[in-house]
Amino acid sequence: MVPLDETDRRLLDGFQRDLPLAPQPYAAMAAALGLTEAEVIARLASLQEAGAVSRVGAVVRPNTAGRSTLAAMAVPEARLEEVGGLIAALPEVNHCYEREHRLNLWFVVTAGDAAGVAAALARVEATTGLPVLDLPLEAEYRIDLGFPLRWT
Repeated sequence: MVPLDETDRRLLDGFQRDLPLAPQPYAAMAAALGLTEAEVIARLASLQEAGAVSRVGAVVRPNTAGRSTLAAMAVPEARLEEVGGLIAALPEVNHCYEREHRLNLWFVVTAGDAAGVAAALARVEATTGLPVLDLPLEAEYRIDLGFPLRWT
């Protein structure tokens, strides 16, 4: 658990859903919080380094700006950390997580086009020596991934 001060909470709560669409989004965030742009960038970098934030950026509807797919693998328990680290380090991977299932490692791959997604999945298979199950989007569901950091 990463301790958050009041400014961290205001930064994360205030911009989970409303990252400014501006030429300098961090400056806009800073103005709203009474901080400098450098302070906002430093706080976000520190929160990412501490593991409190996985990424900062817009969420785009699937397959509108490039292509993406959900993928799953059955990874031997002894290799789960190794394989998860390899996959999570790929620039095409948005997130990678363990599940309690025979297919115990899941991840999302994005690329400029379908060929880029296929190439990334092929690299995962070649690097790990394990098969990847490609689970392309069939039906879209909108879920809100934001949550308040304050429970009062």
